[in-house]
Amino acid sequence: MTAGGKERRLTELMKSLKSKPDIQFELALMTHDIHYKEVLELGIGIHFFIRKRKKDPSVFTSFYRLCKNYKPDIVHCWDTMTAVYITPICKLLNIKLVNGMVVDSPQKQNIFFQPYLRARLTFPFADVIIGNSNAGLRAYKAPRKKSIIIYNGFDFERIRNIIPEEIIRKQLNITSKYVVGMVATFSEYKDYPTYFQAAHKVLNRRSDITFLAIGKNTDSTLSKSYIEGRDSDHFRLIGKQSDIESLVNSMNIGVLSTFTEGISNSILEYMALGKPVIATSGGGTDEIVEDQRTGLLVSASNPDELAEKIELLLDNPQLRARMGELGKERIHKLFSIEVMTGKYLDAYKELLSK
Repeated sequence: MTAGGKERRLTELMKSLKSKPDIQFELALMTHDIHYKEVLELGIGIHFFIRKRKKDPSVFTSFYRLCKNYKPDIVHCWDTMTAVYITPICKLLNIKLVNGMVVDSPQKQNIFFQPYLRARLTFPFADVIIGNSNAGLRAYKAPRKKSIIIYNGFDFERIRNIIPEEIIRKQLNITSKYVVGMVATFSEYKDYPTYFQAAHKVLNRRSDITFLAIGKNTDSTLSKSYIEGRDSDHFRLIGKQSDIESLVNSMNIGVLSTFTEGISNSILEYMALGKPVIATSGGGTDEIVEDQRTGLLVSASNPDELAEKIELLLDNPQLRARMGELGKERIHKLFSIEVMTGKYLDAYKELLSK
């Protein structure tokens, strides 16, 4: 339950399920790290099964005891490793299994890529496979007959009490006219180098922009090395934050530069707050962003193209406003928390009726 897309999605689902009088559930975790503190306020049983070493068979025993005592109708796993642990136990105890590990759209599709290998090992034994994008289900080669897609859902209650833009700008000491931001963990899976390169290209031509980098390790030494000595006053690398919605609200444009993606919560947040999106084309991103309508799609690892699109939107306020409004409408219609939880409930009910 660290800070991440699937963890946010699970948190929102549990909050919704808690309001259903005919549903009871408990949570089993393989880490003590719970980023979304709303989980602790749900009043549900939380079990911690911590591995003492990388291959720890005692975790199988812990999961078995929990399922044996709690007797769930359904077990829903949300991660590749938990899928490996829980699959044989569900088969042994004749419990319905929902495999929800498909949350990305990997380029690597061979047995040397661990998530793909785990998918191949566990998919045959799942009753239902849920992915959050068509691209992800295709990438993992999930069997069509038992696969369904449920997009991430955004809870608009999250933006009810956001901090005003002027306060955020003051907190971050931003005086520029425009703010462009990217919300993502600084890691090998997100293309921050292209984002930083594009930012420098734009700043070579104008000085009215501040660029934000928000997410785990964006304030790391490696991240800072991309901007040291080069327009550093125009960057704010602020690391992992909890009040993402207020930070996004301070932006004029939301960017996601990446290599491959499932359904990005960052893009959902940008669009829900009425921000035009510039994102790397491919994977599930093409299922969220309507190119030229709710945002702009760019090719991977192309800082020149990204810089060009950033300036295009900055120089066209009416285009920004129109894309932002259409994006918000799209989230309400297809990617709301109500739509997401309704589809999960339908999937659970259909599974139990078989």
